[in-house]
Amino acid sequence: MDFLQIVVLALVQGLTEFLPISSSAHLLLVPVLVGWPDQGLAFDVALHVGTLLAVLGYFRHELVAMARDWIASLLGRGFTTDAKLAWAVLLGTIPVGLAGLLLKDVAATYFRSPVVLAVGMIAFGLLLGWVDWRHRGERTEREMRPRDVVLIAFAQVLALIPGTSRSGVTLTAGMYAGLTRQAAARFSFLLSIPVIVLAGALEARELAMQPDAIDWRALIWGAGLSAVAAYLCINVFVRMLGRMGLMPFVVYRVILGVVLLAIYA
Repeated sequence: MDFLQIVVLALVQGLTEFLPISSSAHLLLVPVLVGWPDQGLAFDVALHVGTLLAVLGYFRHELVAMARDWIASLLGRGFTTDAKLAWAVLLGTIPVGLAGLLLKDVAATYFRSPVVLAVGMIAFGLLLGWVDWRHRGERTEREMRPRDVVLIAFAQVLALIPGTSRSGVTLTAGMYAGLTRQAAARFSFLLSIPVIVLAGALEARELAMQPDAIDWRALIWGAGLSAVAAYLCINVFVRMLGRMGLMPFVVYRVILGVVLLAIYA
């Protein structure tokens, strides 16, 4: 990989992983549109490591409190709001983890066409816009009810469809359940931690079975740039939600989906 490809793909991953516009769609599209060769599994793992480091860094204080109170809850010392949030993240990951294992081959084979990607961008973009327009919640992520966690957890399974966007569909479900935009975004980011770990572990397992030589320079640069871009993206996104909402992302998704349909349909 040349340095330009490393920089562009790392920035694309970092900037789109936590925005409701589908990072996987952009990582699929950029090499195709530019004519670059496939970046390879090792580089994908590095990009996931970068975004994981970003979200761990951003939520470092909350995660310490959640882990401490979660352990306390296991020892029978009660359920604080941090313990409940930790349980919500863990339980909310189970459906997508099982679906990913069961449907991995199906998603990789039948769902990766540009037309499916375009339809996903448009359909779930419009759904996000409708929920953002109609459902203005008032609760925080620490005030979620069990049924809210279940709704968001099963909505996250839809992210296996290209173009859906994991962050987009969990944001949609969170706002529909009655969370504020910022609360739905924060819970979506927290949910990304175990999902990225699971996805990265599966990719690393496949990588270990491949005898190809590893370009460590590309991996280090990719992970570092992706981490910086993702950290900045999380900061800006959470701040801008209260002022401008999600409609700019809805418009972007629909326009990109229409362009893709015009090219590939």
